Amino acid sequence: MLGQGVDYVLHAILDFVVDGYLPIVSAIEDEVMAMETRILDTFLDRQQIARIFALRRELIRFQRILVPMEEAARKLARTDLPCIGPEATPYFSDVFDHARRVETMVDGLREVLTSVFEFGNLIEQQRTGAITRQLAAWAAILAVPTAIAGVYGMNFEFMPELRWHYGYFTILGAIFVICGLLYVRFRKLKWL
Repeated sequence: MLGQGVDYVLHAILDFVVDGYLPIVSAIEDEVMAMETRILDTFLDRQQIARIFALRRELIRFQRILVPMEEAARKLARTDLPCIGPEATPYFSDVFDHARRVETMVDGLREVLTSVFEFGNLIEQQRTGAITRQLAAWAAILAVPTAIAGVYGMNFEFMPELRWHYGYFTILGAIFVICGLLYVRFRKLKWL
C-alpha cells in the first residue's frame, strides 16, 4: 500500500478524478445509444442535431482534460521522482489505465456521434429521393392527359377524330391506357 506521503494523496486525487469521469461518460454513452436507436424511426430535427453537436463539444472538452491527465499518470507511473516511492508505481499505472479506458470510450463515442449524424443525413436523403421519384412518376402520368387535353384545347378545325362517332371515347380510352401503362411501369420500378 502507498505510504502516507505525497504519493498517497496524489494517487487518491487522480484516482478520484479519473473514476469520476466514468459515470459521466456512461451517461453520454446511454444518450448516444438512444439517439442511434431513434434515428431509424424519425428524421433528425433541429433540436436533435443541436444536441449531437453539443455532445460532440462536450466530448472534445473531455479529451482536452483527459490527455494531460493520462500523460501525468503515465509519467508518475514510469518516472523516478523523489517524492513518489517505487511502491506507488503500480497504483499510478492503474490510474493511467483508467484514464486511457475513459479516453478510448470518449473516442468511440465521438465516432458513434459522427456516424449517427451521417446516418441521419443518409436516411433523410434516401427518403427525399423516394419522395422525389414518386413526384416525378405522378408528374409523368399526369403529363399524358395534360398534353392530349392541350392539343384538343387548341380548337383546331380539321381534326379527323373530332368527326368520329367514338372519337371522344377513343381519346379518353387512350389516356387511360397510357396512364395505366405508366402506372404499372412505375410500380414495377418501385417508384410508386
